[in-house]
Amino acid sequence: MSICRKRNLLLVLLCLITLVGVSVRADASSARRPNIVIIMVDDMGFSDIGCYGGEIDTPNIDRLAANGLRFKQFYNTGRCCPTRASLMTGLHPHQTGLGHMTETPDTPSPLENEPYQGYLNNRCVTIAQALKRSGYHTLMTGKWHLGYSRDDCWPLERGFDKYFGILSGASDYFKPASPRGLTFMDQPVEAPDGFYVTDAFTDYATRFIAESAEQDDKPFFLYLAYNAPHWPLEPKAKDLKKYEGKYSVGWDEISKRRLARQRKMGLIDPDWTPAPHEGPDWDSLSKDEKHILDLRMAAYAACIDSIDQNIGKFVRKLKAMGKYDDTIIFFLSDNGACQEGGTLGKGTEAQIRNPMLTEDVAGPRCGRVWANASNTPFRLYKHYLHEGGMATPLIVHWPDGIPKGKHGSFVEPFGYLPDLMPTCLDLAGGEYPRHFDGHYVYPTVGKSLVPLIKGSGKPVHTEPVFWEHEQNRAMRDGKWKLVWAFEGPWELFDMEADRTEMNNLFGKMPRRAAEMQRTWESWARRTGVQFQPSFNSYEMIKAYKAYQELGPDKKR
Repeated sequence: MSICRKRNLLLVLLCLITLVGVSVRADASSARRPNIVIIMVDDMGFSDIGCYGGEIDTPNIDRLAANGLRFKQFYNTGRCCPTRASLMTGLHPHQTGLGHMTETPDTPSPLENEPYQGYLNNRCVTIAQALKRSGYHTLMTGKWHLGYSRDDCWPLERGFDKYFGILSGASDYFKPASPRGLTFMDQPVEAPDGFYVTDAFTDYATRFIAESAEQDDKPFFLYLAYNAPHWPLEPKAKDLKKYEGKYSVGWDEISKRRLARQRKMGLIDPDWTPAPHEGPDWDSLSKDEKHILDLRMAAYAACIDSIDQNIGKFVRKLKAMGKYDDTIIFFLSDNGACQEGGTLGKGTEAQIRNPMLTEDVAGPRCGRVWANASNTPFRLYKHYLHEGGMATPLIVHWPDGIPKGKHGSFVEPFGYLPDLMPTCLDLAGGEYPRHFDGHYVYPTVGKSLVPLIKGSGKPVHTEPVFWEHEQNRAMRDGKWKLVWAFEGPWELFDMEADRTEMNNLFGKMPRRAAEMQRTWESWARRTGVQFQPSFNSYEMIKAYKAYQELGPDKKR
């Protein structure tokens, strides 16, 4: 072959290699995996934010909804730490070791048996561990609540590259102190002067993102888990002032206004009968009672307002870094609004106006009356598996991924927490492991929500899904929901005709009810659900331990 022909052939080959290289780079660019952000708030009700009917000023969250998607039916597990376990692993809480609650600084390891041990076991893998294997930076700020006394269950040991937050549950907003204090990476740190926990979680989140961008161009996964508006309700003074007097009309009027907005926006079927309010008549209360009740709800609203301000700050940072369009954001709550604190709540005016006076971490709370209103139009609240306890807003925002014609629309099919694991892996092009660190891992029970995010209207769940917490039980099978509040009885509802659960069909459809009950019981046996003789929070734990210590001849 002549030198000229060899030179020409070499040029052709070089051109082909260049074209192939361009094609590969183009394909890689077009298939760029999104950054993934999960924002979870704590103890917020279904109707609190503006885009779900609330009067609380949430323009930044509402903007995510207007340019994204709102799920009409998305479910958590009705309680703080079981929700976090299910979200993080794609499993039922019992499969992870958190079938009831996690450890606290005061009560280590609730039970010895694995489904209720109180910290993550080695039969589950977190989203962070799975995405790390897929080439993601894994970052977390906020409330962990998945294991306290064992540091092998802390965030860095469960797949996160960086962590700043609170390892246990409830904590002070202004001065988190040991044993419910702050942790940076895996070391305790003190809160500086001027500290406010909602701001700090956001500031560290943006710092971690910036640091990962400086390191390389890999996508990031961020889990931003605010502890607000969980008690103790500790707002900033300027935010509290904004809402003082706004709730002096009472819970019935607030619920009525929220319901009207929900119906107008198409979130709630106008034919559904809203659940009645369970509290006393507002006009039967004294002037002083109305004043403190208004102030407690104002404190709660102010804490949510602060979350919204911080989400606005976070979004502005994404835009400044050029990461806004290719970042998918999920926003949700860990359970329905919290009724803890009695019927009318607790906390004095002095404690609300000056949170540093509160020595008890329990602090001010809204109570059952305002929790009922926050969950408009649904029944019950945190702990329970009726809609008021487990229905959460879910907003999905993704400029590069949601079809333009779908922006601002509702998603009709239902989903639940375990779906977030397969959704994240679907987005990342990753695989769920069968084994991890030498241990067999339970298969995920969730389904990817990506088809719904991309515009499909077909249900992702064609099979039944299940829940259990503190003997509260539930099952969804298509439009049917079977539910049981502690001490029963079972109830059956048609979620299309009656999502507010006001028309119990259990007695009218005994065959369907019996079949669903048997299906739920079969799931419970497979999943490790156990029914203790007493199920009253940590009193349940003491009773069950005493029961376990009985001889076989004395057990019944």
